[in-house]
Amino acid sequence: MAVKSDPNVPAMTVLLATDGSDRAAIAVDLVRSIGWPEQTVIHVVTVVERGALAAAASEAGHEAAESGSSPVIDAAKVELERAAQSLCDTCARVETAVLTGRPGSAIVDKANAIGADLIVVGSRGHGAISTMVLGSVSAEVADHAPCPVLVARLSWWRRALLAVDGSPFALKAERLVGSWAIFAEMPIEAASVADTELSWTSSLALSGYAGSIDYPTTKQEIVAEHEHVADESAERLTAAGRHARAFVLEGDPATELLRRAADTAADVIVMGTHGRTGLRRLLAGSVARNVMLHARCSVLVVREARPLT
Repeated sequence: MAVKSDPNVPAMTVLLATDGSDRAAIAVDLVRSIGWPEQTVIHVVTVVERGALAAAASEAGHEAAESGSSPVIDAAKVELERAAQSLCDTCARVETAVLTGRPGSAIVDKANAIGADLIVVGSRGHGAISTMVLGSVSAEVADHAPCPVLVARLSWWRRALLAVDGSPFALKAERLVGSWAIFAEMPIEAASVADTELSWTSSLALSGYAGSIDYPTTKQEIVAEHEHVADESAERLTAAGRHARAFVLEGDPATELLRRAADTAADVIVMGTHGRTGLRRLLAGSVARNVMLHARCSVLVVREARPLT
């Protein structure tokens, strides 16, 4: 499926990581279901760790080493070809590559090299190709990637839940939803969660959004602030041509976002997170980390990219 050809819709560069596992296959199917803009390039990669290469070379013996062949690399190429074939009916150009090294680092390095707009990984899985475990790799990639990361748990792309709170990170996620063509036909719910048990933290992001130093203190004031944020987000998305509506929840942010995603059959939760600290170094129980770990649907993490050094 492709987005209708439009010279004003920019093409995308997508990096899809696979390891041959069932979970990685879901990521491939998800990429296949998305309507990419014309001229999009999808780089399908798999990572073979150097330890696996060394072990395979030791088992293969001198003759295989002399020929330059490796059963591990050969298996990786077969899996990549299978994934590429499944994507051939999209409008995108598909390229494949076998990477070597630590999976998380190799994926991030490749994303930097190709100027990726998006990285897609599976949620977990241990494939036959290598020791690439996407459960841990996805967290590492989301922590260090130079672009948004889509952690795939469903193989379809139909409805989105956007977490908004007025913070710069949530606003960046909103702008992405409003500008990327892959969200053009999706119903989008801009949801803000009023954590009325923690009024000072609940109000912290909102105070910067509203341009006020007066923090809301009562439950009604807190909820009203979140309604304001959600309504304005939905209005901006609608102005950008999206099918958007606002919704306000009350309670623990991660818990309520996960529940709302389940209640509305959302296929993807989109949320921003602070890039300077990274997902794994955020406060214990952080919203982004908990949603990423526990969501039953896909999660698109939009983080503040760090400059290359």
